Amino acid sequence: MKRKFGDRANWRRVTQRQFASRYVKSASFTGYITLYTIQTLREPLWKTYGRHTFRIADKGYSWLQYYPAGEHFIVTAMFDDKHEIVEWYIDVCKNQGVTDQGVPWFDDLYLDIVVLKNGEVFLLDQDELDDALARRLITPRDYELASQTARDVLRAIDSHSFPYFLMSLAHRDQGMELSELKFGLHGGSA
Repeated sequence: MKRKFGDRANWRRVTQRQFASRYVKSASFTGYITLYTIQTLREPLWKTYGRHTFRIADKGYSWLQYYPAGEHFIVTAMFDDKHEIVEWYIDVCKNQGVTDQGVPWFDDLYLDIVVLKNGEVFLLDQDELDDALARRLITPRDYELASQTARDVLRAIDSHSFPYFLMSLAHRDQGMELSELKFGLHGGSA
């Protein structure tokens, strides 16, 4: 299991970045929110899902990441240099926390869910989860936690009750500054 940090300090592709983190407690969201903005990088990062290939990291791109308290997933809304959504990436995790320096982290449990702006949904890395169990890198309990979390998130997405899509778009519309984000009762709008 790999621990991942919100500031991506060891990501060598990105040579200059801006990172901000904020703890929020409101009726619509409780947890950490981070904003990672790519200023310069060695080369863009391209990904392919299904029939779609596109950039998820390039100069001027921003990743708005939600660490909801008490949940076993992290949501990253990836925006291009024009602040248009590229995709939402949901990491299934065992634990999450924050460093002494205020940087949120999570222990990755292999499964990921990608939701494209056209609504297509992809469950990724089931083979990695299976392999981790077979190699005893995780316990059967961890395996079930990952599987159940992914099922719950997919069910919420399918029933249009997963609040992070609208919340991240509302936050983008507020200006993409963590100090400016408002958290009302309805998915992040105030």
